[in-house]
Amino acid sequence: MTASPRPRLIATDLDGTLLCPGGTVSARTAAALAAAEAAGLQVVFVTGRPPRWMRHLGPHIGGHGVAICSNGGAVVDVRRGELLETSPLDRADTLTVVDRLRAELPDTAFAFEFPDGFAREPEYTVFLGESDNDHPVGPATELLASGQVDGLFKLLGKHPDLSPDEFLDRARAAVGPLAEVTRSSPIPLVEISAPGVTKASSLARWCAQHGIDATEVIAFGDMPNDLEMLAWAGQSYAVANAHPLVLASVTRHTVGNDQDGVAAVIETLL
Repeated sequence: MTASPRPRLIATDLDGTLLCPGGTVSARTAAALAAAEAAGLQVVFVTGRPPRWMRHLGPHIGGHGVAICSNGGAVVDVRRGELLETSPLDRADTLTVVDRLRAELPDTAFAFEFPDGFAREPEYTVFLGESDNDHPVGPATELLASGQVDGLFKLLGKHPDLSPDEFLDRARAAVGPLAEVTRSSPIPLVEISAPGVTKASSLARWCAQHGIDATEVIAFGDMPNDLEMLAWAGQSYAVANAHPLVLASVTRHTVGNDQDGVAAVIETLL
């Protein structure tokens, strides 16, 4: 059996994988990331989070400061708060996606991530502390037609009743090849990107730009939106708390995010 090459790049999901259950970076994980960088390994965060949710992670991102956000839809310089590139959805296709999901799953409410921020329908509930004054609110078709969400790189759909996996399966069937549909949340929330845009596609492009082969990448994840990235990387790990599909698809497992599973593997590399 041929030994795997020493990785040059660590690609890790955040929520449910690298971060503690409270969404913070533990002291052990921070130390492991810093040691990896000092040893010459690059660290790239590859997350479903939008760029606006990355600010507090700047000290941990590594020398380059770049994260792949919104399931590959955006690449951001975290420290400078600069959007480096996006992979936008086509407006006409997005309208069709909204119409198809409305027809199949009438109670779906939509939200939008785009370069200038966030917008949502009135029925799409947001976290406490986010007021309606912080973003446009209105029907999906009006927001799209008005140009308020131009450059959209992630469409979100939330359902009040279905189980998360049923919602994902039915949404994928309804949308078909018009867009990529995945999920990363424990609630019935689907995340929709342009066709062919995944964590894997954007990570592969970033690595090619920096002369890094897939065999030199070690990846970590926990949810369906990580599956393509875990399949692409030369070495992949699922944390113990991962979705059953992820645990079944990856042969290497580590302890859960509440036990610093990513750090535990990094420490064995150094």
